[in-house]
Amino acid sequence: MNSRERVLALLDGRPVDRLPCLPITMQFAAAHIGARYLDYATDHRVLVEGQIRIAEDYGLDYVNIMSDPACEAADCGAVVRFHPDQPPAIDESNALLMDKTALARLKIPNPTAPGRMGPRLQALALYQERVGGEKLIEGWIEGPIAEAADLRGINALMLDFYDDPAFVRDLFDFVLEMELQFAAAQVAAGAEQIGIGDAAASLVGPRIYHEFVWPYEKKMVEGVRALGARVRLHICGNTRRLLEGIGQLGCDIVDLDFLTPVSEGRAKMGPQQVLLGNIDPVRVLRDGTPDQVYQALAECHRQAGRRYIVGAGCEVPRDTPPANFCAMMDYARDHPVP
Repeated sequence: MNSRERVLALLDGRPVDRLPCLPITMQFAAAHIGARYLDYATDHRVLVEGQIRIAEDYGLDYVNIMSDPACEAADCGAVVRFHPDQPPAIDESNALLMDKTALARLKIPNPTAPGRMGPRLQALALYQERVGGEKLIEGWIEGPIAEAADLRGINALMLDFYDDPAFVRDLFDFVLEMELQFAAAQVAAGAEQIGIGDAAASLVGPRIYHEFVWPYEKKMVEGVRALGARVRLHICGNTRRLLEGIGQLGCDIVDLDFLTPVSEGRAKMGPQQVLLGNIDPVRVLRDGTPDQVYQALAECHRQAGRRYIVGAGCEVPRDTPPANFCAMMDYARDHPVP
């Protein structure tokens, strides 16, 4: 059973020889090959090399195209600041939709055109060439509130929920159409699973989440699945108040950050939802010992049950000791799923 077969079997509820391991490795992968993060984020060949090398050297079960959340916004025209050795970031002080009326003039960028989305499609094609059929190939898009925040600015968007809900829905409509077009291009390029990153969802309460965010996440999940791809949802932060709704989205995999107990995720989302995570990426994975990493994963696994994938609560820190990262794979290898 190879890596791709292992992940798909677990998602389908079939026995697997060991737990899959799908941690998010971006800065860690760049450091693993000695690359500047600027090159990892802007040159698809460097990204592909980092992902394949770290997957092969440690035994991870997938490769991913994610480097930062500023990809789609950049191609819309947002100002993005690039740094030598840290992820690119949106310049929120100069947000693209600082003037709300600009939304009516905003055009959905062609994901195949030169820019930041196009190289991600090139990465997928290169993955297919080099590890297709062996590793699960995962694409990535931004979720409705995450991308809306990138375009409008997070602080302004939070006020918009109260001051101009019609604008928020118009913005979410734009984001949904853009992201599903990008997802379709990724599936055509070789993505078998699409990750949806919606970090800002953890910053709103249940009322705003269920009134505004959840309906668009649901449409996004359904749209991706209609393309024939699996769906992984990643929301950074504390999602405890949102778990029941998240469990009704129909995702194949739900990542849980370390602030959300796995036991609560299982209780609120039911026995069939595949959960991924969720050890503390800093205090346990980076700063702990291999034994502490192993034991923390054992507790996550105990709370999650057999529908579980090994991973950290969020991105693996760049300076994580290799021995600690190996402990993640040790745990996965030691635990078959009958």
